[in-house]
Amino acid sequence: MMSIVSRLWPGAPPQFTTAAPRDATAIAALHAASFRRGWGEDEVYRLLVDSAVVTHRAVVRRALVGFIMSRVAADEAEILSVAIAPAQRGRGLSRPLLDLHLGTLAGRAVRAVFLEVDEHNAPARRLYARAGFAEVGRRQGYYESGAPALVLRRDLG
Repeated sequence: MMSIVSRLWPGAPPQFTTAAPRDATAIAALHAASFRRGWGEDEVYRLLVDSAVVTHRAVVRRALVGFIMSRVAADEAEILSVAIAPAQRGRGLSRPLLDLHLGTLAGRAVRAVFLEVDEHNAPARRLYARAGFAEVGRRQGYYESGAPALVLRRDLG
């Protein structure tokens, strides 16, 4: 049975790999295209060289089309950002990228993963719910738009 990813990407399936400092420019550009306040290239570079930060990327035909980044502290991690290129959303990239990332975090002895998500971001909320995240808090007015953030947690292992 073909996976959704292979059906949506015939002939050029996406690759999911660890990001490197050389990806800073592409990650910064994707972040800027995905969020009101994008991260600069220098900011992304500093995160990518930080040993406490874990970053994975989705690449199609050598073009970065997605990334996920977390910071690890002791046995917990916080997902700092997840983005899929606007033209690639809804094509099955988020879940394998998230699964790879969570597996890597578990391999680093992370026991719990946290993140904030805009209450109005239904696709992201569905992704996280299907991946086993549960709401553990709420931050009123967290986003510039005034929208609240839901604080989600998933225990690993």
